[in-house]
Amino acid sequence: MIGIGADQGGFLLKQEITAYLKERGIEFEDIGIHTPESRDYPDIAEPLCRAVAAGKYEKGILICGTGIGMSMAANKIHGIRAALCGDCFSARFTRLHNDANVLCLGGRVLGPGLALEITGLFLDTPFEGGRHQRRVDKVMQLENAGD
Repeated sequence: MIGIGADQGGFLLKQEITAYLKERGIEFEDIGIHTPESRDYPDIAEPLCRAVAAGKYEKGILICGTGIGMSMAANKIHGIRAALCGDCFSARFTRLHNDANVLCLGGRVLGPGLALEITGLFLDTPFEGGRHQRRVDKVMQLENAGD
């Protein structure tokens, strides 16, 4: 199960991605927004990321105008490794090497064709583990280190 959400800057791209997920038979939950009204991106990122961290969703997809705000908010949630991806190489390697669990996209900076390709790579690419697991563990230790 995938969770997906967007603010008004990502609303149209979210429509494209949910159609793509349906076409591929990928089960998802659309947590909003469902109309293009203005909504603050942290209000979308927080519940989606808490659900990913709790295991309700295997992965999440968040979309705002640039993807930057969503990625900043998402990475504040314990257990989240959100990656802002604007190219296929990054989408593939954030899964292979970083085990990212949330994909962030910019609805105003990506065309739908590239965004769908990035989404597919993110969802289909497994984590390699091995030496990368040690690095991911170190990243996650930073959350627990305090300030």
